[in-house]
Amino acid sequence: MDNSTEKSGLPFKRTNYVHMLIGLGLIILGFIIMTLDKEEFGFGFLGITLGPMVAFAGFIYEFYAILKK
Repeated sequence: MDNSTEKSGLPFKRTNYVHMLIGLGLIILGFIIMTLDKEEFGFGFLGITLGPMVAFAGFIYEFYAILKK
């Protein structure tokens, strides 16, 4: 039986879910990086620059995972 004609009932394929988990991991990692900043109120490099960039990359990766066919 051809795999493309089979109906599984799930809106996404397995690879989409794996990519979504990777994106979620990147988002969580970004927030963890932001909390590791030792500067007062998180105004150092980790809290202002690196953490938000990693979290934003995670959100972009999530959009990729959702839109990937």
